[in-house]
Amino acid sequence: MKPVFFIAINLNLLLQIKQIIFYFDDYNLFICIQKYTIMNKFQLLLLFIGFNLFAQKQVPNLNLANLEGKSISLQSDFAEKDKLYIFSFWATWCTPCISELDELNDLQEEWKKTINFEIVAVSTDDSRTQKRVKPLINGKGWEFNVLLDTNQDFKRAMSIVNIPYTIVVKNGLIVHIQNGYVPGNEKELFEKLKTL
Repeated sequence: MKPVFFIAINLNLLLQIKQIIFYFDDYNLFICIQKYTIMNKFQLLLLFIGFNLFAQKQVPNLNLANLEGKSISLQSDFAEKDKLYIFSFWATWCTPCISELDELNDLQEEWKKTINFEIVAVSTDDSRTQKRVKPLINGKGWEFNVLLDTNQDFKRAMSIVNIPYTIVVKNGLIVHIQNGYVPGNEKELFEKLKTL
């Protein structure tokens, strides 16, 4: 990791931030603030602006297998201009994940009348539970692409801790993130998709 840039701020009062160093690798932003006591509102605003500049991340350059074993590139196979891609991270043991995907499957035809989008279910099942993925999908009758993130490379690259976790991608950039699921979240997601 190399520092992208750093800002050194020396203040004359007790409010001191001697140094802020931003480290940025392919997937993460790290900030090191050295020797601070209290930040004033202006400094805090600058810090939040800095966070927002890095908030829109690109989809990582990874390949995942689909159910047929074909390698799918996250960057090139989901690159139709202005199309929204909904990546829903799930696992066979995650009841809220399955509930969310059931709802999305039921609503996707209605939504496609107004929005150009595609749902991609990203299974985070490991090698022990991966054998349950295909039977579950066939039993549910889900009609969307399913990718297998067996080593959890995509999940790790996105710094995902808990599932269900949904990201919306447009033109290679992540434009919306939804963490968790409760019934009714799909309506909020649809309203958000209409604004993107």
